[in-house]
Amino acid sequence: MFQGAKMIQGAKIVITGGAGFIGTALTQRLADQNSVRIVDILRRNALADAGLDQHANVEVVQADVRDAAAVERAVADADYVVHMASIAGVDTVLKNPVLTMEVSLEGTMNVLRAAQKCKKLKRVIDFSTSEVFGSYAFRVHEADVTRLGAVGEARWTYAVSKLATEHLAHNYYKQFQLPACSVRPFNIYGPGQVGEGAVHAFVVRALKDERIQIHNQGDQIRSWCFIDDIVEGILLALVRDQALGETFNIGNPRSTITIYQLARLIVRLAGSQSEIEFIDWDFPDVELRIPDIRKAEQLLGFQPQVDLEDGITRTLEWYRKKL
Repeated sequence: MFQGAKMIQGAKIVITGGAGFIGTALTQRLADQNSVRIVDILRRNALADAGLDQHANVEVVQADVRDAAAVERAVADADYVVHMASIAGVDTVLKNPVLTMEVSLEGTMNVLRAAQKCKKLKRVIDFSTSEVFGSYAFRVHEADVTRLGAVGEARWTYAVSKLATEHLAHNYYKQFQLPACSVRPFNIYGPGQVGEGAVHAFVVRALKDERIQIHNQGDQIRSWCFIDDIVEGILLALVRDQALGETFNIGNPRSTITIYQLARLIVRLAGSQSEIEFIDWDFPDVELRIPDIRKAEQLLGFQPQVDLEDGITRTLEWYRKKL
């Protein structure tokens, strides 16, 4: 079913922000057959929770991507670079808008400059975000005009900086022939998730029979993508020549649901006694987010495999063991 990892063996792979949720899952898929170097400040450390920091083929470099010298040392001998490092989570972004932009802009520039000096590099992937489509994104494809919020609204600083990194990666490909591409992940969830994601929060509360809080009426619509599927999309973008100079939506439009329905589904599958509470949320939010993934299907051969109920069930089973 999943083929991408079989195409990468004996390689040196650098993953910035690799101690996070997606980076840990990617490392899990690659570490047995490759050397993986993680560059991360370790604010969140899913890698250690999974025991991968002790893997014989995994090296952890505790460094900030804003440190150009540290990035250059880490990337110098890489075959592949996956640049994920960023400030994640709406609440964290709202509290740290300047840091959010610095990490995205300075960090990505440092990675691209270092990658340009690396003569054997086969691919560098810039991690963007579905946030670049703004509050209303219905079946959006990569060529659609991005819609960013007003200047001064901290909610959109993450999206603005990520869109800028896409332009950087694309222009490094055009001007310097750097083998770069970008991916836009859409609402990733699954076992091992850390941080502020809705599925993570709902699952943990449901398993404890605690009250689940949702913003306003819970009628916001999302398409949810299981962790195994985003990892496969990344691997395909690393090995397919068709990825060069492109941006890809990676998500699962089949797994589309309102936040309220998501909470009810998790409660039902968990056999939970949790009540659902509606709370006022006065900050800007994404009301609708559904990707068009046909470009990734056609150029990469990407096809999400795990539908929502199956993915939630697997996630619940993992958290039951952990809790």
